[in-house]
Amino acid sequence: MVEVPAPDTAAASANGTRRKQLFSRLALGVVIVAALWAVWYFIFQVGRVSTDNAYVGADSAQITSQVPGTVNEVRAAGTQMVRKGDILVILDDADARLEVASAQAALRLAQQHFAQQSASADAAQARVDAGAASIIQAQAQLRGANANVEKARVELARRQSIADSGAVAGEELTTARAGLASAVAARDLAAASVAAAQASRASTRGDAAASAAMVRGSNPDTAPDVVAARARLDMAMLDRARTVIRAPIDGVVTNRQVQVGQRIAAGAPIMILVPVTTAFVDANFKESQFKTIRIGQPVDLTSDFYGNDVVYHGRVAGIAGGTGAAFSLIPAQNATGNWVKVVQRLPVRIALDPKELRAHPLRVGLTMEATIDTRAR
Repeated sequence: MVEVPAPDTAAASANGTRRKQLFSRLALGVVIVAALWAVWYFIFQVGRVSTDNAYVGADSAQITSQVPGTVNEVRAAGTQMVRKGDILVILDDADARLEVASAQAALRLAQQHFAQQSASADAAQARVDAGAASIIQAQAQLRGANANVEKARVELARRQSIADSGAVAGEELTTARAGLASAVAARDLAAASVAAAQASRASTRGDAAASAAMVRGSNPDTAPDVVAARARLDMAMLDRARTVIRAPIDGVVTNRQVQVGQRIAAGAPIMILVPVTTAFVDANFKESQFKTIRIGQPVDLTSDFYGNDVVYHGRVAGIAGGTGAAFSLIPAQNATGNWVKVVQRLPVRIALDPKELRAHPLRVGLTMEATIDTRAR
């Protein structure tokens, strides 16, 4: 006879079979999940190094006044977004306007002075030409005086030759001698006039040379006094323009320290502009991660500010020359005998995509999570 299994035994056998099948399926599932995870890790994670010790930075612009003055108007408020060229602060320009007017008057005076020097040079040259004519005239008078002397000498000699015969009266002989003396005196006076005219011309020529030297090679636009006066005017106009302080870059106004009515000095900081569209990230990686990190490798970054849905794509732009501790005010001194090794971190500068920054602007100081794909070499 065939023995029929008891109902309890048959149920236990069926349950054992089902458990074996369940465990087999579970083991197969675990193996499949592990294989898929291994494939995913090999494809997406091998060769990637990550850190959450990363912070947003930017080359901020510190706004200062280039001229001293009293603040008349402040057009930028804290946290306000401004564009390059927007007016931030307006200073009182009363002193600057007066300085511009004074410089303009000095420029006109310099131009008039140059015109006067040019006219003086022309007048001095005219006096030189007139001196030459005076010399010619004096020389002509000297030649006439010489002729008169010769004539008087001949007259005196003729009378002296016939004086012994009694044909010439003594009074006439005396008159002839006096005429000769007068002619000689007139000749000496003419010679002195020639010398005086020549000396006057030499003096006038020196004055003309000095006057010409003042204007030689110059014109009303290039004369030294005119150029100096124009430079002073340009400086005065520049100082007046600097009473209007404009934004040098696009950015967000931060740390505003100026109020209407405040007297500020040249160079005093009044606010900071943070260029949020040109931000970068400084990521601090462990020294053990730098074996495969190279400049130019791609980087994926996320921020709690936007969440994991917004992924930034950047590039490794540079690696710092030392750790932060190495350049601290009081560097760590490990030669104390109680040394415990601490893994150091080295900053890595990551450049971000400007288009992504314009779409999702970041703020300086935000934390980021950065992942470098070191497979790209």
